[in-house]
Amino acid sequence: MMGHHLPSQENIFMYNIHFENRVRKDHILHSIKELIDFDFIYKEVEDRYGQNGNVSVPPPVILKLIFLLQCPFREGTYRNPA
Repeated sequence: MMGHHLPSQENIFMYNIHFENRVRKDHILHSIKELIDFDFIYKEVEDRYGQNGNVSVPPPVILKLIFLLQCPFREGTYRNPA
């Protein structure tokens, strides 16, 4: 069963971690958050979810995590072989 999250959800999971407090104001992730509405994924994957069973992690959350892990602009993650 596909999970949904409320747009007003401000914390990540239940740890009270706020995006705005963890990412610099001038970081590109803020621009991406404003430009991309990840809720489009609900329509794209709705036929992949059943009506019974446990509620899943909301598809936009999964998509954002994949995007974050694959993004080439992760700052401070690459070693400088000096």
